[in-house]
Amino acid sequence: MAEALFSFEQFELNGIQGGYGLLEGYEKDISGGKGKQDHLFGMEDWEEFESLCSQYGVFQESLPEKRAQISKAQQQPLKSSCWTLDELQFDTVSPRIQPIQDSKKVEEPIHEPNREKPYPFSLSSLELLNNYGGGLKKLKAENSSNVSSEVNVEPQRLSTEEIMRVAGARYMEFSSQRGDDFALYRHPFGFALMGLSQEETKDVELVHLLLSAAEKVGCQQFEGASRLLTRCEWIASDTGNPVERVVFYFAKALREKIDRETGHSIKGNGRKDLMSLGLGTNLASIAFHQELPFSQVTQFTGIQAILEHVGSSGQIHLIDLAIRSGVRWTALMQALSEQDNSPVSRLKLTAVTTIDKKEVEETGKRLQSFAESLNLPFSFKVVFVAEMKDLKEEQLAVEEGEVVAVYAPVVLRSMISRPDHLDVLMRVIKKLSPSIMVVSEVEANHNSPSFVTRFIEALFFHSAIFDCLEVCMSDDTQIQNRLMTEAMLFGEGIRNMIAAEGEERIIRNVKMDVWRAFFSRFGMAEIEFSEVSLYQASLIVKQFSCASFCSVEKDGKCLIIEWKGTPIHSLSAWKFT
Repeated sequence: MAEALFSFEQFELNGIQGGYGLLEGYEKDISGGKGKQDHLFGMEDWEEFESLCSQYGVFQESLPEKRAQISKAQQQPLKSSCWTLDELQFDTVSPRIQPIQDSKKVEEPIHEPNREKPYPFSLSSLELLNNYGGGLKKLKAENSSNVSSEVNVEPQRLSTEEIMRVAGARYMEFSSQRGDDFALYRHPFGFALMGLSQEETKDVELVHLLLSAAEKVGCQQFEGASRLLTRCEWIASDTGNPVERVVFYFAKALREKIDRETGHSIKGNGRKDLMSLGLGTNLASIAFHQELPFSQVTQFTGIQAILEHVGSSGQIHLIDLAIRSGVRWTALMQALSEQDNSPVSRLKLTAVTTIDKKEVEETGKRLQSFAESLNLPFSFKVVFVAEMKDLKEEQLAVEEGEVVAVYAPVVLRSMISRPDHLDVLMRVIKKLSPSIMVVSEVEANHNSPSFVTRFIEALFFHSAIFDCLEVCMSDDTQIQNRLMTEAMLFGEGIRNMIAAEGEERIIRNVKMDVWRAFFSRFGMAEIEFSEVSLYQASLIVKQFSCASFCSVEKDGKCLIIEWKGTPIHSLSAWKFT
């Protein structure tokens, strides 16, 4: 039984009822004079960039000298609150999984949500941007090789994230040039754009504008940032190509950031609205979870791990901290009903929620009906608490003899800004002594107290997400759902992590190393996924047409689901020692 592989055939979700309306207010009217140019930079734009170059030296020293300068600079306070761009290396390739915070900061990263400071572009932020652009040299070499060996083959278009990497590297190269008056009148990207198509060149220039605006916001030069954002808004569109759509939402977030910083009254979404992002059962949310591989890989692989740990028990108690439609549990129910050697005498499912109790109750009714069709003894309970800090062990009603499994799908991150809530939840779970706790989270660093670092990380992460959406939801029947997903799920998430600060900033993804350090405080040990679970994950990926772009990698004992090499989600299993 422990090594049984359950069937993960596509479950029909279209019968799930939920609010769904037409896409309103998201399509941009592009007929009102919005046009395209051969280049986005005219002579009038150079005054916006002149200030960016006025403080930077030419990058011409040797690499060892540069490293010595970086080491020295890190020991001295910065003289400017803006980016210092002359201490950069362009050949460094960042590792595939690289935590942004050092080990000393990982100790208690979740318990310091209010450390935000003014937004200087520090050396660490610049090195981060440089790392993201580090693949440019390799990329150019590969493109050059492809051109020489396949002269008659049309070159493959760069991915959205590759466009961002080119733009980031070129932005730094441009910003590091000083003393050459003619540099202001030359194309800012020089030879780096040779070989790019006209559309790719325009995309790179658009991202360059966005990075310039972000720099000025970081330096609190809001008037200059506003002028650059106006240019971004004129070109970008929420219905354009993936680069234009990414820039559209980040420019919108920067605009709100400026309004907040300059005293304009901005009312963001409520905490419960942001916590429910991605939890809905409307058609757009269902399409997103069906068409993109990440959700199904984490769900069914996680359920396989739970099945292996509790499947041989007669009394099973499942606790779900974000049940959504609950469709994942139908797979476990089916597997339990088909086993002969260890029949289940009682299966309980408790859904803990702080939002929409009525909708969760409807999910319970559907699961109850499904269990009855399998002749499986099943009971469902909703534990509703206004705040997670109000959760009590008694509410979960774990009885003697029950084997407990806890499932936490992309929910713990919503409590990082309120560490007392997260602590209460973890203490309650520990008292239950679960056989296994499965945790799925976004594998990204969006919790930096530095605005600049957070902006760069979020920009590259969402570039990969929007690239994935473009590939997986390109069918004409899915475009409307994709637009709604981008606007309502990712657009609002970008807005919160870029424009908000303090406890109001709820979207705070952290990487696996941070979660490991946090869980260790509660005496939790990581469990390795079985070969069957790993096979399950790879099998699910292969069911998607985009399988060649999606991969499942191991980071220690946890799994990392990637899109074209960019980590997107983590899946880990834990037990209390």
